[in-house]
Amino acid sequence: MNRGMVRDMTEGSPTKLILGFLVPLLLGMLFQQFYNMVDTIVVGKFLGVKALAGVGSTGSLNFLVLGFCMGVCNGFVIPVAQKFGERDYQGMKRFVTNAIMLAMAFAAVMTTLVCVLCNTFLRWMNTPSDIFAYAHDYIFVIFLGIPIVFLYNVFFGIIRSLGDSRTPVLYLIFSSLLNIALDVLFILGFDMGVAGAAWATVVSQTASTALAINYVLRSDALYLQKKDWKISGHCIRQLIGMGIPTGLQYSITALGAIVLQTAVNGLGSTAVASIATGSKVNQLLVCPFDAMGSTMATYGGQNVGARRLDRVSKGLKSCSIMGIVYGLFAFVVILFFSRPLALMFVESSETQVLANARTHLLINSSMYVFLAFVNIVRFLIQGLGFSKLAVFAGVFEMVARAAVAFTLVPMLGFVGACFANPTAWIAADVFLFPAYFHVMKKLRRQFAQEDAQKAAMEPV
Repeated sequence: MNRGMVRDMTEGSPTKLILGFLVPLLLGMLFQQFYNMVDTIVVGKFLGVKALAGVGSTGSLNFLVLGFCMGVCNGFVIPVAQKFGERDYQGMKRFVTNAIMLAMAFAAVMTTLVCVLCNTFLRWMNTPSDIFAYAHDYIFVIFLGIPIVFLYNVFFGIIRSLGDSRTPVLYLIFSSLLNIALDVLFILGFDMGVAGAAWATVVSQTASTALAINYVLRSDALYLQKKDWKISGHCIRQLIGMGIPTGLQYSITALGAIVLQTAVNGLGSTAVASIATGSKVNQLLVCPFDAMGSTMATYGGQNVGARRLDRVSKGLKSCSIMGIVYGLFAFVVILFFSRPLALMFVESSETQVLANARTHLLINSSMYVFLAFVNIVRFLIQGLGFSKLAVFAGVFEMVARAAVAFTLVPMLGFVGACFANPTAWIAADVFLFPAYFHVMKKLRRQFAQEDAQKAAMEPV
C-alpha cells in the first residue's frame, strides 16, 4: 500500500480528518448502492413487479446473513486500527494475517449452512407463493457468494483501518460499472431472470475483491512476509471477541427485520413491492450515515490505540453535527422528489406501489437524525473496543421492530410497517448514549490506572 495513502487520524483537526476519510468512503458506498439499484431497476422494469417483490422479500434475510458476515469482518479489523494507532506495526501485521485466515474459515461454514437452509428460511418468512420462486432463485445465488463477501469486507476493512478510504473507491467504481454491464448481459442477453441479477453482483464483487487482495498483499505499509502467516491463539481469541459480537449485532437487528418482513408478507405482494421500492431509495439516501459509522470506527480505533480520548469526544461532536445537517437535507429531498426516485424501480402504472413507497419514505426520512446517531455512536463504541456492548443496541432495534410487527401492522396495515425503522432507531439511541458515556468513563479510569502503575515502576 502506498504509504502516502495511509492516514494517521490521531493528529490534526478531527473535523477535517473525518471529512477527508468520509467523502471517499461515501463515494464508494454510493457506487455500491448504485449497482445494487441497477439490479432492482432492471428486475422491476424488465421482469415485472412480481419479480421485484420476490427480490425485495429477501432483503431482511439477506441482511441477516450477509450483515453477520460484514459485521464479523468489521470486528476483525478493529484491532488492526488500534495497533496502527499504537504504532505497533508488527502486532498489526499479525492481526491482519490472522483476520484473513479466520475470515476464510468462517466463510466455509456460513456458505454451507445457509445454502442448505435457504428454502426453509423463505418458508419460515411466509413468502407469498406467487413470488417464492423469484425469491429463492435470487437469494440462493447471493448466498453462494458468501466467501467473496467475507474476503471483500475483510480486505477493504484492512485498507480503511490504515486510514486509506480512497483506494476502495476506485475498486468500487470498477465493480459498479462491471455489475451494470453484467446485469444487462445476464438478464436481457442471456435471459437468466432474477438469478442473473444475483450472479452479476457476485461476479463484480469477485473482481473488486481480487484487486483488493493484490493491493494488500503487495503493500509497502504492511509488507507481509511468509513468517507473518502463522496462526496466533492470542490474535484469534481477540478477533473472535471483536468479530462475533459485531456480527451478532447485525444479525440480531436483522431478526427484527425478518419478523417485520413476515408481517408485511402477510399483507400481499403489493405491500412487499412497496416496501422493496421504498427501501431501495432509502438505502441510497442513508449511505452518508453508513459512511459516518465506518469512519468513526476507524477514527475511534486509532485514537484509543494512541490513548487520545480527548480527540474521541471531539470527533463524536463533529460527526454528529454532520449527521444532523445531512438528515434534515435528506428529508427535504424526499419531500419533493420521492415519486421520481420511486419511478426508477417501477412503472408509473403501479399507482398503489408508488403511493405506498412515498408514505414509507416520508415517515422514515423524517426520523433520519435518529439513524445518524445510531451509526455514529454505535460504530464509535465498536472502534473503541467494546463490540460486546454495542450488540445490545441491536437487541433494542430487534425488539422495537418486532413490537411494531405484532401491534402496529395488524392495526394499521402498511402504514404501521412504515414506523418500524424509526421506532428501532429511537430505541437503539436510548441505549447507545448512556453506553458511550460508560465506555469513556471506563477507558479514562483504565488509562489512569495504567499510567499510575507505569509511574510506580519507574526508578526515582
